[in-house]
Amino acid sequence: MGDIVNLRRARKARDRKAAEQAAVEARARHGRTKGQRAIEQAEADRAARHVEQSRREPPPPPDRAKDPF
Repeated sequence: MGDIVNLRRARKARDRKAAEQAAVEARARHGRTKGQRAIEQAEADRAARHVEQSRREPPPPPDRAKDPF
């Protein structure tokens, strides 16, 4: 005779396996490694520094009239 199978457990296991496969595919499509994120952050910081250094005049001082303290 065959083994008794709980259909609810079998269905949930099948769904979990499908969800995990979809997650693996999504990570491959959209995920970036820690190194890639660090490189992009360093490039953004460098660009912001370049823009700040290229200003012709310093930023205006904060307005003291708004904050009496």
